[in-house]
Amino acid sequence: MENLDPKIDAYIEKAPTYAQPVIRHLRQLIHRAAPQVTEVMKWGHPHFDYKGPFMGIGAFKEHMGLNFWKSTLMDDPAGLFATAEKGAAGSIGKIRSIADLPADDVLLSYIHNAVELNEKGIKLAPPKKKPIEKAELEVPADLIEAFKANTNAMQQFEKFSPSAKKEYLQWLAEAKSADTRAKRLETMIEWVAEGKTRNWKYKK
Repeated sequence: MENLDPKIDAYIEKAPTYAQPVIRHLRQLIHRAAPQVTEVMKWGHPHFDYKGPFMGIGAFKEHMGLNFWKSTLMDDPAGLFATAEKGAAGSIGKIRSIADLPADDVLLSYIHNAVELNEKGIKLAPPKKKPIEKAELEVPADLIEAFKANTNAMQQFEKFSPSAKKEYLQWLAEAKSADTRAKRLETMIEWVAEGKTRNWKYKK
């Protein structure tokens, strides 16, 4: 085998006894399937690159994992990914000995598939960003009662943007005394009923 990284040799020597023959076997299969592979240590574990990463191996105290970087895009005729234990360290579940590995011809076909995806430049889709949920503004009880007495003001308030609503609610919340709050509430209802935002005086 060519393209062997001495750092991976050292990794194997330090790996738990059960893992050493497994890593050596997997390494041999990977080089057999992809002679052009480049070995590299990433995040403290062996990885294998060809036009980008396509596989990684991690040995832990009691089990090890084998990761196909693009397993979500790969064919899975043997159902290796579907039957992997939930929360396992790798794409095909926990490995404790060579006996836990699929047959060599099966693994070789999966490695070929992983390399082919990189050869074709097929990329994983970026993770979808979760939409930022806007927290609903909490309308205080005294404002709710005021709106009940002036439905026009309530309807106008509902038309305001979230930021315009927030300005009024903060203004109420910042009142230092009950009297000040009552006066602000009265003024707010008057202005809102007229469709005026909190800082309408300063807007042209």
